[in-house]
Amino acid sequence: MQAQQLPMQRGWAWLREGLQLWRRNPALITFATFGYLLSIVVISIVPLLGQLVASLVMPALSVGVLNACRATDAGRKVGPDVLFSGFKTNLPALVAIGGLYLAATLIVLLLVSLVDDGSLAAVMRGEDIEAQMSGDTSIGFTLLVGLALSTPVMMAYWFAPALAAWWKVPAPKAMFFSFYACLRNWRPFVAYAIGLAIFGAILPGILIGVLGLLSPTLGSLASLPIPLIILPVIFTTFYTATRDVFGLPDGQAPRTLDAPADEHNGG
Repeated sequence: MQAQQLPMQRGWAWLREGLQLWRRNPALITFATFGYLLSIVVISIVPLLGQLVASLVMPALSVGVLNACRATDAGRKVGPDVLFSGFKTNLPALVAIGGLYLAATLIVLLLVSLVDDGSLAAVMRGEDIEAQMSGDTSIGFTLLVGLALSTPVMMAYWFAPALAAWWKVPAPKAMFFSFYACLRNWRPFVAYAIGLAIFGAILPGILIGVLGLLSPTLGSLASLPIPLIILPVIFTTFYTATRDVFGLPDGQAPRTLDAPADEHNGG
């Protein structure tokens, strides 16, 4: 297991290859994606311990989605039970990753609350965000602080479930290698973030807006199936990024479709 250093254009490729992968088995990947999201929501609504349990099992459930993508990539047929396949491999490490991620998130929220003048808390309570933004508040600064503090946490989590499940890496080591891999590949992640904004927000917004001008009903109808495509494709990009950076545990090398070998080795 070694984190490859990739050129910037590979970040765009993660989205393209994710879309191609989804098209190979849209039913399975869409089921796994929304099964993951629904499971998290259902567990979270359980009183008292629901949100804690959801945080602890989230990495194992995410591995189920990754396994669905991996099976599709390999041309293997799997059933709906693939969603829970993450509970069968190195579960203690996956639960530990969930716990560490939850603890880090709570620390970030605590630090953000120290610089918040109450504006962000008001928005989180459901109050008018435009009123908060237009007033004399520090919500913009608070959001920047939150982004700066939460980014390292996301970097440590990004690849960690796959590393723990597929390579049997302990939780602290998995999160360290995930952070290191993201840091080493910040260029493709910048390209990926730009592509994700275009694919996940700008283009759908333009499409729905144009259709809404032609017919409000048509615009409303078009907004319904779009998440059924966008969300599963986004989840497939987690797999394509992992495959690109670390390869696969069965010995398959990282994909190098768009760049010479010396670029992938940091040359």
